[in-house]
Amino acid sequence: MSNKFVGAHVSASGGVYNAPLNAMEIGAKAFALFTKNQRQWVAKPLDGETIEKFKENLQKSGILPKHVLPHDSYLINLGHPEVEKLEKSRAAFIDELERCAQLGLDRLNFHPGSHLAKVSKKDKENREVMQPIEDKCLDVIAESINIALDKTSGVSAVIENTAGQGSNLGWRFEHLAHIIDKVEDKSRIGICIDTCHMFTAGYDIRTREAYDATWSEFDKIVGFKYLMGMHLNDSKPPLGSHVDRHHSLGKGEIGLDAFRFIMNDERMNDIPLILETIDETIWKEEIELLYSFENK
Repeated sequence: MSNKFVGAHVSASGGVYNAPLNAMEIGAKAFALFTKNQRQWVAKPLDGETIEKFKENLQKSGILPKHVLPHDSYLINLGHPEVEKLEKSRAAFIDELERCAQLGLDRLNFHPGSHLAKVSKKDKENREVMQPIEDKCLDVIAESINIALDKTSGVSAVIENTAGQGSNLGWRFEHLAHIIDKVEDKSRIGICIDTCHMFTAGYDIRTREAYDATWSEFDKIVGFKYLMGMHLNDSKPPLGSHVDRHHSLGKGEIGLDAFRFIMNDERMNDIPLILETIDETIWKEEIELLYSFENK
C-alpha cells in the first residue's frame, strides 16, 4: 500500500462537484481545484446542493479531504502596497477559506504576494536596496494571513513557494520562514513546495546530493512539519532563471531523478502531490509513472 497521494489540478468546470469525478478518471489519489473562477474577484456563493454533491462525489472517489489542495484566485495579492487593493485581496482570501470550509476541506493553497516595486536592474542586484521593501511586504502578507485566520476556522493557509518572477516573494526559504514566524496561529499555516518554482528559484534537486542538500536547507530554515502539499512539475527554464514555466515530467530541465527521489522520500507521505504539468492528456500516465518509481 502506497503512502503517496498523487493527483493533478483538475477542472471544476460545470461545478466544483465535477472535480472529484475528473480526478477519478485519471486514477488520482489526490487533486487540486479552484472553488471559483480563478480570474474573477467575485463568485456566487456555494449553495447547499453544490456542497452536498461535492461531498458525495468526493466520497465516491475515495479521496480524503486532507488530500485535496484547493488553490485561491490568481488575482489575490496579500502583500499589495495599495490599501484599497490590499483590502480587496484580504476579503477575497477570507471568502476562499470559507468556501473550503463549506466543502469540508482543510487547506487552501495560495501564492504569498508581490511588493510591485518598480526597481531597476541595478537595484535588483543590490540586496540592500531591496531588503526593506521585501521585509515590509512579507510583514503585510503575514498580517493578511493573521486577519484571515482570525475570521475563519478549520482551514489552514498553505503558502506556495514561487519562482521569484518579477516582484513575487516567497521564492527563498527565508521568505517562507519570515511569514510563518509572524503568523500567530502556527497550527493553521503550512507550505506547498512546487518543484518547478523551487528549481527556477535556484534550489537544485536533480542529483541525490543536490536533492539532499536542498531539502536539508528547507528543513533547517522552514521545517518539514509545515509541508502540507507539493506541486510536481518539471521546468522549461533552467536552474535559477526565476521564470515560472512548467513542463511535463522528464521533458524539462529537472529530469526524472528528482521525482524518483520524492516518491521514495517518506517526508512526502500523506500529503497531496499535485501535477500541474502542461499536457493534461498524459496526467494519467504521469501518475502511473510516479507510482512506478516507488521502492526502486
